[in-house]
Amino acid sequence: MVVFAFIICVLASLALTPLVKKFAVAIGAVDKPNYRKVHQRIMPRMGGLAIFISFLIGMVVLRPSAPYDLPLMNPAIIIGSFIIILTGVFDDRFELSAKVKLAGQIAAALVVVVYGDVRVDFFNLPFGGTIEFNSFLSIPLTIIWIIAITNAINLIDGLDGLAAGVSTIALFTISFMAFLKGDVYVMSIALIVAASTIGFLKYNFHPAKIFMGDTGALFLGFIISVVSLLGFKNITVVSLIIPIIILGVPISDTIFAIIRRKLNKQPISAPDKSHLHHCLLRTGYTHKQTVLIIYMIAMMFGLAAIIFSMATIWGAIIMMAVITLAIELFVESIGLISNDYKPLLNFVRSGTKKNL
Repeated sequence: MVVFAFIICVLASLALTPLVKKFAVAIGAVDKPNYRKVHQRIMPRMGGLAIFISFLIGMVVLRPSAPYDLPLMNPAIIIGSFIIILTGVFDDRFELSAKVKLAGQIAAALVVVVYGDVRVDFFNLPFGGTIEFNSFLSIPLTIIWIIAITNAINLIDGLDGLAAGVSTIALFTISFMAFLKGDVYVMSIALIVAASTIGFLKYNFHPAKIFMGDTGALFLGFIISVVSLLGFKNITVVSLIIPIIILGVPISDTIFAIIRRKLNKQPISAPDKSHLHHCLLRTGYTHKQTVLIIYMIAMMFGLAAIIFSMATIWGAIIMMAVITLAIELFVESIGLISNDYKPLLNFVRSGTKKNL
């Protein structure tokens, strides 16, 4: 049944995206070129609407059974998704302020956390003991997680097919790990959304015919944040890192964007052209090559998360240290923070010179 629903979602997205494209053009939901954007012509956006409708079709076809301890999970996800989709649709058409978009994200997160009763109540420490959160902490922490991941996906939506592809890889990884755990619900939701995104990718990969817009980026970020919570909540500190590794590309890009803007004394929300994809483009890679490189990085993060989940505590700690070191070297080599920020590379070079 899951395979059937997967195929239905792919076909639905393939059929719906051209219709959504015509609708976006008709209502003026288009993306105009500017100094910060890579594309050079007016493009229809709001393509995420096709992903969302395909997702709803998949939910109707598959009718995934919510966990017994979260009986309202399905309606909570659907209502929260409606709110996030409306936020994205209005932003794609009217360009909402950051405060209004944040309000929409908080409302969607509240539906899942309060109505759906999804929250991180505790986690077990790796060497013994448990940290418990009361509702005054668990609710805001869970909402912050949902909003952070939602915006992380939105921030990487800068090249044709980039956010859609990275999201699909993350969803497949979450689905596979849910399968290993025997969590059919999380696996089903993740696969439905992945299938809906794959159909859309046919029209969104370079050269794109339509952008997903905030409608798609916010929806994908919202769903990924929720399914990762469902799949990895209330577990060990080490295991809590798993969804962070899976979403390594958008999360690291967001973190380094914040660091970069702080160092340059700019507001955190200030746009710039120094994200991961911008840096790779500046090094000489083509549009398509840049997207494929980031896909490969996302797959490496996904594979690392799977290996990480099977490692011992000390193995996981060592692996995390290696991943952190690799990220830092990569960031310095492409100038993700700035062209002058190369402390680790300079240290290695100075050590090499002394040895010579």
